[in-house]
Amino acid sequence: MTGGVQGSAIHLAALCAGAAVWLVAIREPGVRRARVLFVDGPVEPRPGWRLWPSLLRARKLAGERREWWCVPVAVLLAVLGESVLPLLAGAVAVPLVRRWLRGRARRRQRERAADTVAALCGAVVGELRAGQEPGQALLAGLRECAAAEPQAGGGPGVGAWLGDAEAAVLAAARFGGDVPAALRRAADGPGLEGLSGMAACWRVAVDGGAGLAAGLDRLETALRADRRRREELRAQLAGAWSTVVVLALLPVAGLGLGAALGAEPLRVLLHTPGGLLCLVVGGFLEAAGLFWACRIVRGGEAP
Repeated sequence: MTGGVQGSAIHLAALCAGAAVWLVAIREPGVRRARVLFVDGPVEPRPGWRLWPSLLRARKLAGERREWWCVPVAVLLAVLGESVLPLLAGAVAVPLVRRWLRGRARRRQRERAADTVAALCGAVVGELRAGQEPGQALLAGLRECAAAEPQAGGGPGVGAWLGDAEAAVLAAARFGGDVPAALRRAADGPGLEGLSGMAACWRVAVDGGAGLAAGLDRLETALRADRRRREELRAQLAGAWSTVVVLALLPVAGLGLGAALGAEPLRVLLHTPGGLLCLVVGGFLEAAGLFWACRIVRGGEAP
């Protein structure tokens, strides 16, 4: 019974202490604001807050230059292994990782461009069924897609995702020019192949009198179906990609296990002739295996 009373007293004391801290934290902004207005004048920011913009810039730079993450890893391995070979490997890894990251960014850009083309078809169909003229419907669709695709210059630019053919497409849509030709030129951009189908629908509608909205509706359905097939294929290949990652990390796990057992694998690999030979042969086999596995998976992803 006494233990229960003591426990309740401890809980009550902790609750009171927490409430006091909360009240002080709530009261602090009001006291500080009153002190600024009536007593002290402007208060200098705390020294810790001055570092916050620098930390944000460093985080942004680390996100944009992720290939340079190889350098601290190489430095750490060089210090642990007491050798310059990890530094050389890190210097070689930086351009390779940069190339891989840029290739992945290009693939994502192509996918976003293909999705934007499908969205453009849907927007133009909606404007046409609302009673707009084809040229005005195309302009409205371009504005809608540009609003959904913010540009790096600050705000969205109308049709900026079209690349160099932006001016030609906008001029043809606004002033009644050759819209199919402008769309075919824009279709040369990465991921914009669907614009060639849009140009064909536009040409058939102009020359043959067919309904442009119906053709663009079917084109949008085909593009959406292609996107769904691509996502389903990526989901099916997720297991294969996981296998590739596991195979790539097995040597690292082996080094960690050897270090845990006291075998000093870094010293053996970096300071003995047999270890250097094993390192060269193992690195070559690792790179060849990764290249072959990635090629197999990329072949499965290809249409």
